[in-house]
Amino acid sequence: MRAEIISVGSEILRGEIIDTNTPYLACQLLLLGIELNRASQVGDDKLEIADALRKSWERAQMIIITGGLGPTEDDLTREAIGLMMGEELEIDPSLVSWLESLFTHRGMNMPPHNRKQAMLIPSARPIPNSRGTAPGWWIEREGKQILALPGPPRELQYMWEKEIAPHLGPQATEVICCRTLKTFALTEAEVDEMVHPLSWSNPSMGIYAKTDGIHLRLIAKAKDEREAEQMLKLAEAKLSGILTPHIWGTDDDSLAKVVGEILGEKKLTLATMESCTGGLLASTLTDVPGSSRYYKGGLVCYCNAMKAAFGVSAQLIDCCGAVSPQIAEEMAKATRQKIGADIGVGITGVAGPDELEGKPPGVVYIAVDNRGEVQVYSGVYPGGREEIKQRTVVASLFRLRQTLLG
Repeated sequence: MRAEIISVGSEILRGEIIDTNTPYLACQLLLLGIELNRASQVGDDKLEIADALRKSWERAQMIIITGGLGPTEDDLTREAIGLMMGEELEIDPSLVSWLESLFTHRGMNMPPHNRKQAMLIPSARPIPNSRGTAPGWWIEREGKQILALPGPPRELQYMWEKEIAPHLGPQATEVICCRTLKTFALTEAEVDEMVHPLSWSNPSMGIYAKTDGIHLRLIAKAKDEREAEQMLKLAEAKLSGILTPHIWGTDDDSLAKVVGEILGEKKLTLATMESCTGGLLASTLTDVPGSSRYYKGGLVCYCNAMKAAFGVSAQLIDCCGAVSPQIAEEMAKATRQKIGADIGVGITGVAGPDELEGKPPGVVYIAVDNRGEVQVYSGVYPGGREEIKQRTVVASLFRLRQTLLG
């Protein structure tokens, strides 16, 4: 089966938002054995959307169109599909009742414009939306399908996982299984050079640079799931033999989740003191549900006076500078002792865009105090201010994981 994706929204074309739905759907289609041949973007224009649909209809067996299902005048996907298919839109009373119940549950009266979201063409059946007010459309005609999905990613992904994928089922005679290995502290070129001798055609292997390191994506095709999983297992074992200890997780793992699991298993607690990251490490750690079991708290000490107030030696700051391995070590010790945790992490550096104490943006020092034993790591991270902060948090979590694993 050949598929195409059409993303609708003038805000996408203007660069105001990034289309994250297409990468998500591309991965999901692959797992179902559906070949994605084309992805396009079109603005909020009924004739342009209808033209894009018409061209896709000629080429593909499945068209997924995202966005343009809202209640406003510039939400025109329904009208464009009706125009392309030559069918009139009509209000569906059951959808009106459903929408009214949603607003009643919220203690609101439904605005008249939301009735637009209850419109269907005869060929379409509604796809329930448990996270929004825009039902999807599922159209099947002439052996082809059109899936119209809402634009907000949280709505689209939930709809796909709960309402579409289970009913769509595998569309190929072979099974496709995937595995992602996640590494840190290596460049993309280094990973490519290290794994080059292990190049296979099946499973195929791709190398991608991500914010949390370099990922290796393995895709295995076989006549059944057991065979595909066995192929992935063998490939993963060979790659692990080369890339250990740089591999920190697989598939949907996040560094914060991995670190949290290790802390929980070892019954250890953690405290942090951050300067250049401004609390981003604390925020990332607490993105994990249940993190209060091991994360006791953190201090954001952005100026030198705050560092000194929470236990960092003012004399050492004057002597070595705030951006130094000595101060990172002092910060890790101070937060562990002040908050009363087993492990303390201290971060100091230059987020930019200007130099600080003669050091360029991207210079960072990270210290991990593991019950009195301290390790200090340094790094120079590229990018703008936000990227440097993000890379520093990833590096801190990776170094913390290393410490926890000994």
